Amino acid sequence: MSYPEPRYLGDNGEISAVHRPADTPPDLVAGANRTHYLATHTTTGGEFGLYRVDLGPKAAGARTHFHRTISESFFVLSGAVRLYDGDRWITGGAGDFLYVPPGGLHAFRNEADDPASMLMLFSPGAPREEYFERVAEMAQRGGQEFTDFLVRHDSYFIDEKPGDAPKS
Repeated sequence: MSYPEPRYLGDNGEISAVHRPADTPPDLVAGANRTHYLATHTTTGGEFGLYRVDLGPKAAGARTHFHRTISESFFVLSGAVRLYDGDRWITGGAGDFLYVPPGGLHAFRNEADDPASMLMLFSPGAPREEYFERVAEMAQRGGQEFTDFLVRHDSYFIDEKPGDAPKS
């Protein structure tokens, strides 16, 4: 195994780091949930996207779906997050990690009476911000417009009723 081809060809390095202070307000607030855009497709040049998701108590999360072009990883920071790995539901606690390759079925939610927080990593980086910001609105519209929105954002939900849980 070897490293990828160099992408920086300079001799002295450059000043190009991006800092986001911990006290930056959330970029998206939806009910009791907060999403912090830590590193976006834009800030990483498409290498990855990293988001902190703070789930309120009993937060629904995302129902079972897969992506064709991106992997998605979850790292639980605090609380208890229910993670579906395509086969079973796992209760993830602080420090637990779940990697989902392209095509892998997955879902998440917070069933607890307490809040939970996790990091979500998408690789390569895709412009997920529009998806996060508009998915609820587009779901209400429904129909072909919603289907097109999901395809545009590489999100393929399996045939189940929203809120149905895969069997444990």
